Amino acid sequence: MEEQVSVDSVKLRIVEVRGVKVILDSDLAGLYGVETQALNQAVRRNADRFPSDFLFRLTEEEKAKVITDCDHLANLRFSPHLPVAFTEYGALMAASVLHSRQAIAMSVFAARAFVRLRSIYASHIELTRRLDELDIKVGANDGPTRSIVEVIRQLMLPDSPRRALVGLNTLERWSGRGRSE
Repeated sequence: MEEQVSVDSVKLRIVEVRGVKVILDSDLAGLYGVETQALNQAVRRNADRFPSDFLFRLTEEEKAKVITDCDHLANLRFSPHLPVAFTEYGALMAASVLHSRQAIAMSVFAARAFVRLRSIYASHIELTRRLDELDIKVGANDGPTRSIVEVIRQLMLPDSPRRALVGLNTLERWSGRGRSE
């Protein structure tokens, strides 16, 4: 049975260097089930697939900073090599040049995730269009319906502190169960 990689464990491996979110070669190799050396060798053999926006090598200062900031990278302190930082694009491309089961599975997972995201985005656009139509039909005269439309619009926004509260507070006010303001 293959080991499942949780989204949270991947998030913990992502660091920011040069204002870009990256994953270092040692962490990416672990996710793909290969040695760091094998990952870097595959990248060197396929250098034309990895432009500068896909990966870059850390400087000594950047290496020291990530070691200081990230406990799980403490072993890098003893490495004579500067780590390679993979951007999102580079991490996906790396999966395509490796031949481990985990790398292949991650590559397939990423492809399916992009298709799913595209589908979600398309349905999000359609929902926005329909809410606009409903908003025009209802107008300013129907307070409860307008409140529901506003709650749906807020829930469609990316995560924010406001998003977590808007649904409950608005529905409580609308139903008369909430505190009066």
